Amino acid sequence: MKSLIKLMASTAVVVAMHTAAFAEDVVVGVSWSNFQEERWKTDEGAIKAALEAAGAKYISADAQSSAAKQLTDVESLISQGATALIVLAQDSDAIGPAIEKASAEGIPVVGYDRLIENPAAFYITFDNKEVGRMQAREVFKVQPEGNYVFIKGSASDPNADFLFSGQMEVLKDAIDSGKIKNVGEAYTDGWKPENAQKNMEQFLTANDNNVDAVVASNDGTAGGVVAALSAQGLAGSVPVSGQDGDQAALNRVALGTQTVSVWKDARELGKNAAEIAVMLAEGKTMDEIPGVEDFSGGPKGVAMKSVFLKPVPITKDNLDVVVDAGWISKEEVCQGVKAGSVSVCD
Repeated sequence: MKSLIKLMASTAVVVAMHTAAFAEDVVVGVSWSNFQEERWKTDEGAIKAALEAAGAKYISADAQSSAAKQLTDVESLISQGATALIVLAQDSDAIGPAIEKASAEGIPVVGYDRLIENPAAFYITFDNKEVGRMQAREVFKVQPEGNYVFIKGSASDPNADFLFSGQMEVLKDAIDSGKIKNVGEAYTDGWKPENAQKNMEQFLTANDNNVDAVVASNDGTAGGVVAALSAQGLAGSVPVSGQDGDQAALNRVALGTQTVSVWKDARELGKNAAEIAVMLAEGKTMDEIPGVEDFSGGPKGVAMKSVFLKPVPITKDNLDVVVDAGWISKEEVCQGVKAGSVSVCD
């Protein structure tokens, strides 16, 4: 019996060593579009943790908002030995040749958060149309009529149109009836807050500051919008939407200068993307990924394999959700908040 136990134990060790050795062969290259944005650091931490848990290696590159640089970044990641790629596309069309190169070399690609409309790329994101609906619903609750401005995302990112489509689903009837008037609508080049601020300043000038609500598509653009409103003494009186659950945005929600930040737990997105990349690198097919579903809702209608995670709208009334989840500390949320004005800060 003792011999059998010793044999089983030694076999288990051999299996464990083989598994670890196999996992060590997986190198996941992550191509970031613009790592300067606050939220991507959270995503990276989750990706790194999941890869470490799987025994895989992490390498990365930052395209610094350059579609051309991202192409060379992906080539560099491949030359460094990446056996799978996670790509946050700066430009969903321009990244095409890099995806084709990876596919030709048998390297699986996970399109991260932003759609890369190529069947060779597995798509993981949150339901961005629903994010847009959530943004519009919360702003509409506060301001069901008047002059609306729409600060959209980058024109090179399909998410910008998914979000806007969701926003319009909620607001279309009110726009058609005349209760809401669209007095300004613009894409935000590179999702950059400074570009959103410039757009908002122009819309305020064009409308003699007569703007009643702003549907901004993420927290970065919302920050630019709030800066423009603050300069005119309007911050806090004009509802503003966002998304991502950025620390500064959640503090703005508590302060009352931003109405909602739709929280997409980047820790879950990063963890899932890393695990999917490892599974694909180890030979699983896209159809074998847990929770996979078919998606063909992109601009070109390309059939994709996808996983969609669920977002949560965060307003003053449920800031405790992100605090209790350990996403942000109470101190960070409540910085500068007047006592008694927000329940989570009491």
